[in-house]
Amino acid sequence: MNYTKSLLLLGLVIVGIGIFSVAISDNIKQEKEDLPSSELKTYKNNLATPPTPKEISFCGEKVPIDIYWVKEGIEKELIIHCYQHSKTIQTFKRSTRYFPEIEKILQEEGVPLDMKYLCVAESNLENVVSPAKASGYWQFMDPTGRAYGLEINSYIDERYHLEKSTRAACSYLKALKQKFGSWTLAAAAYNMGENGLQRTITEQECSSYWDLFLNSETSRYLSRIVSYKLMFEDRDTYDIQIKHSEYYQPIPYKEITVDTSISNLMDFAKSQSILYRELKELNPWLRSKDFPIKGRSYVLKIPLKSRYKYEELF
Repeated sequence: MNYTKSLLLLGLVIVGIGIFSVAISDNIKQEKEDLPSSELKTYKNNLATPPTPKEISFCGEKVPIDIYWVKEGIEKELIIHCYQHSKTIQTFKRSTRYFPEIEKILQEEGVPLDMKYLCVAESNLENVVSPAKASGYWQFMDPTGRAYGLEINSYIDERYHLEKSTRAACSYLKALKQKFGSWTLAAAAYNMGENGLQRTITEQECSSYWDLFLNSETSRYLSRIVSYKLMFEDRDTYDIQIKHSEYYQPIPYKEITVDTSISNLMDFAKSQSILYRELKELNPWLRSKDFPIKGRSYVLKIPLKSRYKYEELF
């Protein structure tokens, strides 16, 4: 008798829990339906596919977005960049510090402004070193950097010099454009090497980047560059919500020319009334604590004041 009552009581409890769960589920569903349209849109966009335009160009050259593998490739990179928040947000915030100088040099060198997105794809606008030892904003390998005029030794590495590395990249890209006939193929050669690209073109008897079967990195390379272009040029569409005051600004500086060796850069920084950190921040191409100079001069950037407050830069 007691056993029967226990089973009956347990059954009532289970039924009650079920009714309660259904009620909660209905309430949650109702709350979602009652959200204002703007909030509902944000909620849905958490798992939305970023849009791809029907027409896209890169350096004035048409991207065949109507071909399925091209559309899917660009869409893949957009999904990564739109949902890889930490890296994408930092890249956008750094752009206001570095794009003005990069754009100025591209224009002076006769290279399309779209190539700034190649720099973004290479380094996310940071002085980084790849596993293959490519270095700097434009990710030059040592031999290629030297071939295009960059000084690289234990004291100086101009791959980390924004102006000089950008000019070297322009020279390299123009040479590749001359060889392969398009900026798209020039960018592909920049990534995989001109010999490797030429061999692939010859083997496949195909001269369209978008139609070539390439290694996984180079096959994604232009899609990655183009996806950054789309996001930077249409921030509203891709929901880039960064306030003006949150973008990093250039550091005001003056330039001084040095033509004699500096035995201790920390003492030199003190003589300029700045911190050693500030000297290295503005001149990351200085790779040692001393700076021997032989028969030439260099331009150093010196901040106009020490220890700028963040708000002062706006």
